[in-house]
Amino acid sequence: MPATSVPRPAGKTQTFLAIFLLAGCSPSPSPFASEDLRSFYPGVPRIVAVGDLHGDLEAARRALSLAGAMDAAGHWSGGRLVLVQTGDILDRGDQEPEMLDLFDSLAAEARARGGAVLLLNGNHELMNTYQDFRYVTDDGFADYAGTPPPAFPDSAFLALDAAHQGRAAAFLPGGPMARRLARRNTAVAVGNTLFVHGGILPANVDLKLDSLNARIRAWLLGDAPQPEWIRGDESPVWNRVYSNAPGQGACDTLSNVLERLGMARMVVGHTVQRTGITAFCGGRVWAIDVGMARHYGGRPEVLEIREDVVRSLR
Repeated sequence: MPATSVPRPAGKTQTFLAIFLLAGCSPSPSPFASEDLRSFYPGVPRIVAVGDLHGDLEAARRALSLAGAMDAAGHWSGGRLVLVQTGDILDRGDQEPEMLDLFDSLAAEARARGGAVLLLNGNHELMNTYQDFRYVTDDGFADYAGTPPPAFPDSAFLALDAAHQGRAAAFLPGGPMARRLARRNTAVAVGNTLFVHGGILPANVDLKLDSLNARIRAWLLGDAPQPEWIRGDESPVWNRVYSNAPGQGACDTLSNVLERLGMARMVVGHTVQRTGITAFCGGRVWAIDVGMARHYGGRPEVLEIREDVVRSLR
């Protein structure tokens, strides 16, 4: 006799979904489907985090391919993957506009497929906004040469070399590039993992992540003064407390921060790890800047989080 298939009874989830749809309802949209930014997102089956890229488009492509986020044609291939880039796309390399366009394009494609690309501001993004151009290449200045000057340039702007004024105008608070950076967070949590470029310290927790992100965004948009904690030892994009071989005191501080935020771990960039992605403090912090940009001569490596299993992909 020919084989016959016997349908399996629907499980509780499928039965509920069927009733839900028959009643004329539809599932809630994914929190990642909107361009609106949140500081906290729910957990997902798979997250991949990519560290500092510094103007190197080829390094970015290798990392995205390694993550399973981009195909050979440069399109999103990650499905419902959530990809987090922890800042420092800018400076030290000559392909900044191409990289920014690539990540923005992938973010739009990912949203349409149930995934997400979450980009964070690092210290080099914010340095350009407060006009610290020490690490900009000649090509990096030339890319923005045609940017119109601000309507009311201040003395600091007028004192700049003429070849640097276009980039300055683009990145000044309220300028076109600063407004583009304002479409990013500076710190974000996905499930029980917190992502930030430098590190969240107790003072940053006191401020609360929503306020931290909102105050930086308002400054980038030109709607508020520069927050005083953007620079210095307690800046979330500058400090190296957790990424520079932290001792017991730093690990105790980390535990306090994670407990207060209800997080299991923190993922940071900013400090090059010469031996590859490194876990400190018993796996409660992962340092993912591996110097993969051409400037440092590193190799591609990304961090993968599946539920509570964390590993590096090389």
